[in-house]
Amino acid sequence: MDTILLPNDILLGQITDMLANGVSVVLRVRGNSMLPFIVGDKDSVELYKCGSVSENDMVLAHLKNDNYVLHRVIGIEGNHVTLMGDGNIRGTEHCTLDDICGTVLYILKYNGKKIDCHSSGFLKKSARWRKLLPFRRYILGIYRRLAIR
Repeated sequence: MDTILLPNDILLGQITDMLANGVSVVLRVRGNSMLPFIVGDKDSVELYKCGSVSENDMVLAHLKNDNYVLHRVIGIEGNHVTLMGDGNIRGTEHCTLDDICGTVLYILKYNGKKIDCHSSGFLKKSARWRKLLPFRRYILGIYRRLAIR
């Protein structure tokens, strides 16, 4: 299969349009802001347009600075959404519910495994990981040295 590389603003703009029209999309993820659950340049995600967004959902959001991020929802207050990457140790992004382009339904691992992001097992793992925020720096440092090669 051939690979086509497009600038993010073009690719993600098209993906946003497809999601808005009810088409689910598989996207290869770049970057490591979602470690340890998603490995950049190896794993893919299946996105769909969800009618509602909940805390702990992983979403593709179009930020006000015209950037897109695939991060986890860590808070919702009214129409205001706070996002943070699982692989980040600090820093958050903010958007509105209308800026959410799609929700991750499945993580497609590079080894062929398909992970349901709404299964109880995955939700428990991600909740435990979120509680480890003060220690992420050390855990991610070890993970990066051992797992990503």
